[in-house]
Amino acid sequence: MRHDAIVIGGSFAGLSAAMQLARANRRVCVIDSGSPRNRFAVESHGFFGRDGARPGQMIDDARRQLAVYPGVSFVDGEAIQAGADEGGYAVTLVGGARLLARKLMLAFGLEDLLPDLPGLAERWGQTVLHCPYCHGYEFLDRPQGVLNILPISIHQAEVIRDWGPTVYFLNGGPMPDDAACAGLAARNVTLEAAPVVGLEGKAPHIAGVRLADGRLVEIAVLYLATPTRLRSAIAEQLGCAFEDGPFGKVIATDAARMTSVPGVYAAGDIARVPQNATFASADGVQAGMSVHQALIFQGT
Repeated sequence: MRHDAIVIGGSFAGLSAAMQLARANRRVCVIDSGSPRNRFAVESHGFFGRDGARPGQMIDDARRQLAVYPGVSFVDGEAIQAGADEGGYAVTLVGGARLLARKLMLAFGLEDLLPDLPGLAERWGQTVLHCPYCHGYEFLDRPQGVLNILPISIHQAEVIRDWGPTVYFLNGGPMPDDAACAGLAARNVTLEAAPVVGLEGKAPHIAGVRLADGRLVEIAVLYLATPTRLRSAIAEQLGCAFEDGPFGKVIATDAARMTSVPGVYAAGDIARVPQNATFASADGVQAGMSVHQALIFQGT
């Protein structure tokens, strides 16, 4: 059977796209490996009508609602290859199964590349965070830390100061230039130059950041602007164009969320900056509507 569309990735973006296609009475198959980027977070915040809900529960609810539509099917597995096929695209899964569709939607997400710092990985998504808009209110007025990783980390420290007193850990990196130091000072952000050797306290909580000189700087939460990479090589296989973002490359799309490859769409964190669950869902809605209208007006 040839589907109208295959969606690779079944989290906020992919399921939102699938819902639009399902409600247009189209045949859509969602392929998902079951490891969304936000799986480490206990709660999702800021999403309209679902503030504080568990991300996994939100995904389960969306899948259950989608399953009501007769044109929707799910494949729990990993897509490893995709390419043009007569009249559309073919997607190959681990194990060799091959699925066909007229249009292809990429929503497989990103992977955060965490620094190799003792005590960090086991706190990721709970007290070591990326986005203050998603989780900052839960640490309001408590001591905040920001770890120097990317050029955007300085901006992150300036923003996070609104949630509480903030220390910017240079982690042995070079001192920022005069303009950056002035910006941090204007926001009352404290600079700490010493290298960081680890996080301490009973995980997932943080007692503080241990420095190479032996000092412990007490914080309640640590923010990272993590480098990212695409979780799948399928966009490269298809020949999609990319853009450089502040955290890593993202797939270039037009306003309809179509990539540089006709008939291939992309939505969610892999195709935008800034990134969060609400943006991902909204982009999925746009992509789903665009795919449906392309099916109508392009006649393929």
